[in-house]
Amino acid sequence: MIRITSVRKKAELRAFIRFPHRVYKNEPRWVPPLDADIKERLDVRRNPFFEHAARELFLAYRNDEVVGRVAAIIDRNHNAVHGEKVVFFGMYESVDDEAVARALLDAAAAWGRERGQDTLRGPANLSLNDECAFLYDGYDSPPTVMMPYNPPYYHGLMAACGLAKAKDLYAFFMDRNYVVDPRVRGVVERTRSSHPDLVVRSFEAKAWREESEKIKAVYNQGWVKNWGFVPWTDKEMDATVKKLLKLADLRIVVLAEDKGRAVGFAFALPNYNEILVKLKGRLFPFGIIRLLLGRKKIRGVRIVVFGILPDYWKTGLSYLLYEKLLANLLDSSYEWAETSWQLEDNEAVNRFVMSVGGRLYKTYRIYERKIA
Repeated sequence: MIRITSVRKKAELRAFIRFPHRVYKNEPRWVPPLDADIKERLDVRRNPFFEHAARELFLAYRNDEVVGRVAAIIDRNHNAVHGEKVVFFGMYESVDDEAVARALLDAAAAWGRERGQDTLRGPANLSLNDECAFLYDGYDSPPTVMMPYNPPYYHGLMAACGLAKAKDLYAFFMDRNYVVDPRVRGVVERTRSSHPDLVVRSFEAKAWREESEKIKAVYNQGWVKNWGFVPWTDKEMDATVKKLLKLADLRIVVLAEDKGRAVGFAFALPNYNEILVKLKGRLFPFGIIRLLLGRKKIRGVRIVVFGILPDYWKTGLSYLLYEKLLANLLDSSYEWAETSWQLEDNEAVNRFVMSVGGRLYKTYRIYERKIA
């Protein structure tokens, strides 16, 4: 018999956070997230996401042993923007047992149904602005920072529980042996000629507050038409920028301005998973030292986002941003980059990434089912 309980006690929250270590104990490619980071993200008092969202955490037990976990999330902003009634499931982990998976997903669905929702979708940890989806193809390499990894059997469990594909997400790989389409140089030159006031430059560390405001001004407008995208609130954006700037290598954050107005940016992040994999989720007592000492040894980066204002989408600005980002990457010790994630049906972005040397190497999948 499978027993499902809501997380209420501190000991249950610790069990929820640490359970994945059982699932991946024999998987060297899995990168344990920091326990403290997960705890903070789940904290409804500290995470500004919960000013417009609600969540419930569930544990699955067989006898007295934890065999699975899931979070049910309702994001009121998502449902308002997209005109949907979705309860997301996230933080999903379980043993390879259909009964466990069914009990967990049914609990999340029931919680959402009781609150008027008609669709179960996920995984989203905790939203599509965070880590999301299950790795579907590309198990031969570890995940990059803020990207998921999971056992292949999760897909069979989703199908057995009646969930079907909602959307696939792509990740592209490139290294110093990249081959850029010769036509790219022509696009760059034409863009410079037709927009002589466009300036693409590196992020200025000394003016980080002003620079961050410029990124914020572009971000919510630049992704407005993407599937599943929900604009960040000011508090969410401030918290995210503050957190990422602590981890960022500002050489690989670039801004585009037109007559002083911010119109685009590109943000890449060193692949901290190369260090985190050694910490086993514990930052203290010595993890922080390993984290700081290991930064210079990181060899990969994840290109997280290109943000461009809608009236500059077809100007070739993306190529100018890429040119500057590439120059800074080549002038560093980084050896490879992942661009992720992109929607499977965002053909313009996918063609762009392939034209500058990216090759599709991983696919991720989001699932859903009706629950009304």
